[in-house]
Amino acid sequence: MLHKFLSVVSLVIVLAISSRAQDDLDALFESVFNAENNQGTTAVTNSPPVLPVSTAPVAPPAPTPPPVYTCSGECVPYYLCQDNQIITDGTGIIDIRVGEDTTVENECPNYLDTCCEKNGVLDVPPPTATEPPRPANKFTCGARNADGLGFRITGNKNGESEYGEFPWMLAVLREDKVMESTLNVYECGGSLIAPNVVLTAAHCVMNKPKESLLVRGGEWDTQTKNELYPHQDRRVREVITHSQFLKGSLANDVALLILEQPFDLAENIQPVCLPPKNFNFDKSTCFASGWGKNIFGKEGKYQVILKKVQLPFVPHNQCESAMRTTRLGNRFRLHPSFICAGGKVGEDTCRGDGGSPLVCPIPGVPANYYQAGIVAWGIGCGEQGIPGVYVNVAMFRDWIDQQLTQRHVESKHYTYA
Repeated sequence: MLHKFLSVVSLVIVLAISSRAQDDLDALFESVFNAENNQGTTAVTNSPPVLPVSTAPVAPPAPTPPPVYTCSGECVPYYLCQDNQIITDGTGIIDIRVGEDTTVENECPNYLDTCCEKNGVLDVPPPTATEPPRPANKFTCGARNADGLGFRITGNKNGESEYGEFPWMLAVLREDKVMESTLNVYECGGSLIAPNVVLTAAHCVMNKPKESLLVRGGEWDTQTKNELYPHQDRRVREVITHSQFLKGSLANDVALLILEQPFDLAENIQPVCLPPKNFNFDKSTCFASGWGKNIFGKEGKYQVILKKVQLPFVPHNQCESAMRTTRLGNRFRLHPSFICAGGKVGEDTCRGDGGSPLVCPIPGVPANYYQAGIVAWGIGCGEQGIPGVYVNVAMFRDWIDQQLTQRHVESKHYTYA
């Protein structure tokens, strides 16, 4: 998306799901969260799902009255009103008003706008996204903004993340030609591990031409451009998938994207830390984030604002036992390239979240996070006792280091020190 994740009217995010025969081994993974090459029409149909963004409702009911806006001054982005204290210390609160009744009177059409007296409007551009240069050898990673950037939100009853809470979260997009237009459709999630390196799932990018891929950093609400810091888009120079990736079972489902130009690190765009080789996350409580479906099946809807879910880490043997109670059968073996998290009703990653990060607090440093996993697959979403399955990032630390060393990318970007 060249103007917004989705600023073009009628732009849609197409989420891909592999189509597999029922009696084939691949059918066991039909609920892979974001595999390949199917498209649909809307987020709520029985067809392969599509998330509309920046679109008006289709055929709205005639009797619905238009919203009433009551601002007597001027509606401007919240950071351009000099009397607005929201961004000065992070303690301001904004109501995201997700799914609100349109008959309720509001001051401004956009919840990130504020009603400002005309003489209080600042005639300055939005803040620049680029940080001042960092001192030599001063790199940080994995810093979660638990209270958001510039403001905190209320009304986030459906798991919406704070703005900028996970600054490593990326969207991997694919350009599609539709008649004379170019649409940027959502392919997968990803994470920033160095200014020019994305970590994602192999099933998201396998056999995708690099020229068709675009990576977006700093996105949060896909329907507005009024956020404090702008998003950034980067082209992909190289796609590196693990040589032992198995498309059927999704074993070794890890890939790296090398970008043509690095991201300009900003408050809303920062790398995540990677764990040391074979790091054990047992007993950890972790976070996953993404724009995927809220529930499995045709009733599920794709998310406009980046969501988060807190998940308990599930040991390998316990996860394997849980999976054997599903259609996978009692002989199923969980490949060592996978880890698991979740198992609580309604709390899970889901379709559309493939490639997105699972992060866990660094022991002794609760404000900073290791990326423990990459969303890979699952049996349904949010079923009691059935965890989601993630790529074991710690298992691939040597592979990641080796690939990036060959491309002159230093590990200090994603190593907590």
